Amino acid sequence: MRTLLSWMIGLTLGAALGATLVLFFAPTSGEQLVNKLKAGWEETMAEARRASEQRRRELEAELAQMQKKNQLTR
Repeated sequence: MRTLLSWMIGLTLGAALGATLVLFFAPTSGEQLVNKLKAGWEETMAEARRASEQRRRELEAELAQMQKKNQLTR
């Protein structure tokens, strides 16, 4: 338990330090960096939604085929 707590504290401090260093040493202003990160996040989420929807359609088609095959074998 103590090892896990130490690990979590180290991870949190490391992430905070890394974020701070990025903001200080980035070649753009903090506001521009935040806007770029938000745009990248939105683009990534949109792509994930498209991939999810495509996979859902594939799985629904596969399920329909399996149900049809099952009905024919009865």
